[in-house]
Amino acid sequence: MSATPLAGTAAVVPLSPAEEAVIRALGRLILVMPRELDADLQAEQRMSLSEYAVLRHLSESEHGRMRMNELAAACDMSMSGMTRLAAKLEAQGHLRRIRCENDARGLNAVLTDDGLARLREAWPTHLRSVRRHIVDHLEGLDLCRLATALEAMAGGAGNACQSSPHDD
Repeated sequence: MSATPLAGTAAVVPLSPAEEAVIRALGRLILVMPRELDADLQAEQRMSLSEYAVLRHLSESEHGRMRMNELAAACDMSMSGMTRLAAKLEAQGHLRRIRCENDARGLNAVLTDDGLARLREAWPTHLRSVRRHIVDHLEGLDLCRLATALEAMAGGAGNACQSSPHDD
């Protein structure tokens, strides 16, 4: 739909051409970017972006451990998808699944030393990909404002520019 208002929508403010351009570009980015980042990891590391995300989230968690449902949410995956991916990563020796100490029905995913080593091996590929596909195109923008706006659009709260555990 274009920025031209439809009949019966007088109370709705149409998008300006610049706003519409942002919405269209953002929609395309949401579809294209994960495929680009995944393709780079697959080509250089034989690792999917989803596998990388699991290992990264575990590496950033306290004691390298997360409940499976929390890990699935962090990776924006269904529980069945996370179960299949965790089984694959477990078979590769990158994580272990253990029963939760205070809830015998739940499972924790625990990052192994091999999993952390694999993440460190893949990290330069992912970093180059992120720089080439994203960061290199943001020169001159206020990145903290952009990060905060994107986080707000995703339903997050707080300061999007706080440091990452991997900033050291």
